[in-house]
Amino acid sequence: MVATSRIEAFVPAGEAITAPVTKFGGRPVWLAEPQWPVNDAWGEPMRFVCQIELGAVLGDAGRGKLAYVFVTHAEYGDETFFDPDIAFPDEGANAVIVQPGGVYGGSTLPMATGPSLYHRADGSDAEYGVRLRPGEDPGFLPRPDRGGLPAGDHDRYWDEVSGDKIGGTPAFFQDDEWPDGGPWKLALQLDPDFKPFHLNLGAAPTAFAFVSPDATQGRFLVQDS
Repeated sequence: MVATSRIEAFVPAGEAITAPVTKFGGRPVWLAEPQWPVNDAWGEPMRFVCQIELGAVLGDAGRGKLAYVFVTHAEYGDETFFDPDIAFPDEGANAVIVQPGGVYGGSTLPMATGPSLYHRADGSDAEYGVRLRPGEDPGFLPRPDRGGLPAGDHDRYWDEVSGDKIGGTPAFFQDDEWPDGGPWKLALQLDPDFKPFHLNLGAAPTAFAFVSPDATQGRFLVQDS
C-alpha cells in the first residue's frame, strides 16, 4: 500500500497563507531564494499553481521541503491562448521546483511574486488551503496488469487510485507516462474541472506532479481525454 492524502475540500484563505504548507494559488512561500520559472518558448513567467509539503509524500526525505508547481497559462479573459506543451514534462511549459536543495534545469527569474491562480468569474486572485484525509492507495499496476484484472477488481483499483490527492498511486488513464529520469513518486494528482479556481489544462484533463525520492527535483504532466 502507498500512503496518500485525499483532498476533501479547498478552503478559501481568509488572509495570505505564509506558512510552508500545501496550498493552491496566492504567493509561493519560498524556502530559499525565489526561482520563478520562465516558459522557454514564450519568455514569460509561468503561473503559480500550488505548493506541496513533501513530508507527506516522501517521509523523512521530504521534511522541511516544498515542491512548487507552475504552468504556462492564459491571463484572465484571454481564452484563445493555450500552450499544448503544458502536457509534457520536458517541453519547457511547466515546472516543478523543489526547495531547499532542489535542482531545476530551466530558466528562472529571482521574483518572489508573479502570475498566480485566479477565479474564472471575475479574474480575482485565488488562494486556497486544503482539507486532507490520510489514507492508502494500492501499489501501482502497469497498464497490461490492470487490463488483465477481472472487471470488479479493475473497477475497485480505479476507484481507489482516482481523485484529487497528495501522494499515492497515479491514476493514469492513457499510457503509463512516468517521466524520464526516474524513479518518481506522485506528489499531486488533480482534476482541474469544477474547482473553485480557474485552471485550463485541456478538455478533460488530469494533472500529475512527481518528485524524486531524494526530494531534489520534480516533473509535471497532463493526460487529457
